[in-house]
Order: sequence, then structure tokens, then C-alpha cells
Amino acid sequence: MPRMLRRAAVLGATAHVASRRGQAKAEAAQQQEAAAAPPPPAVEAEAPAAAPAENPYGDLMKLKELLDAGALTQAEFDAQKQKILSA
Repeated sequence: MPRMLRRAAVLGATAHVASRRGQAKAEAAQQQEAAAAPPPPAVEAEAPAAAPAENPYGDLMKLKELLDAGALTQAEFDAQKQKILSA
């Protein structure tokens, strides 16, 4: 009986060590793939940086929500509103 328990303990420990080594190898492989992979193309970098507002009404509504939430002061709201309306 003690021999069977020892065998089970050895097999369990071996399985645990093998599992941990497998995880470590998989993580190392993922890191190598990530380092070797080229970065994704920057689509936003090709777009013009100062594009005119296509939806001034939507932009004004977002500003109003920020003002109501307290994220903007009245002066900041007025300045941004003038920028949107003058564009």
C-alpha cells in the first residue's frame, strides 16, 4: 500500500512539473512571436490630423453632456463651441 501511494505522489509531482514547463514554454513562444511580429499598420497616422467636424450637432451634444457632468467649465464649453461653430 505505501508503495502505491508513493507512486501516485511521484506521478502527480511529475505531471505538475511537466505542466508548469509546458506553460513556461508556451509563454516564451508567445513572447518571441510578439517580438518578431511586425507592428500593425497605423491607419490613423495616415488620416489628416485636423479633420473638420463632420457632425457639429453631435459634437455640441457631447460638449453639453460634459458640461452637465461637470467635466467642463462654462468658459471651456463656450470656447469649444466657438471652435465647432466656426469650422
